[in-house]
Amino acid sequence: MRSPTLGAIATLLLLAPAGAWTPADAPLSLAPQSRLWVDGTSTVRSFTCKAGVLDAEIMAAPDAVAAILAGDKAVKSVEVRVPTAKLECGNGTMNEHMLKALKAKEHGTIVFRVTSYDVAKGAEGVTGTLTGTLSLGGVEKTITVAATGRDAGGALRVAGSYQLRMSDYGLKAPTLMFGTLKVNEVVKVGFDLVLTGTPAVATTN
Repeated sequence: MRSPTLGAIATLLLLAPAGAWTPADAPLSLAPQSRLWVDGTSTVRSFTCKAGVLDAEIMAAPDAVAAILAGDKAVKSVEVRVPTAKLECGNGTMNEHMLKALKAKEHGTIVFRVTSYDVAKGAEGVTGTLTGTLSLGGVEKTITVAATGRDAGGALRVAGSYQLRMSDYGLKAPTLMFGTLKVNEVVKVGFDLVLTGTPAVATTN
C-alpha cells in the first residue's frame, strides 16, 4: 500500500473541522483585582503590608476554570512572584525596616512555585491544598497552603492564608523606635486571586 502523499495530508488538514484542534496548554493569568497582603502584630499595634504588584505564570488545560470548579486537576504549573520592593506597609519608616528585614536589596523577588496540589468539589466551590517551594530572603522552603476556589463570573477566585515564621527563613523581625516597637516574627500572608484567560499583571494601590 502506498503511503499518503504530502498533498493528501495537506488536504486532510484543511478539511478537518477547526473544533478538532485544541491547544495543549492554555495560560491563566491574574486579573487586576487580585490581592496579596501580610498581616502582622507588634508590641505597639497591628499592621498590614500590601503587595503593590503581583505577577504569575500559570499553565493549565483548556477550559481550566470550569474543570477546576468541577473538582478536576486542570492546572499544570504555577509560579507567583512578588517584587519585595513593592510591599507597602502604609508608613515610610515601616517600609524601610520591613524591606531591610526581608533582605530586599539582595533578594528582590519573593517566589512561590506549586509542585503539587489537590482539589475537591464542595457545596459552594472547591477546596484544596497547594504544596510548593517558597523563596524568601534567599532561603527556599517547602510549604503547604490551604485554599478555596469559587466561580467569579467565568473566572476562578482563589483565596486563602498562610502563617509564616520569619526566622524559618533566616530573617529577623523589624525593631523600630529604639526598640520600643518590636514586630512579632509570625505573620499571616493572605491572598485573594482572580484567575482569567487574559494575560495581565495585577497592580493595586
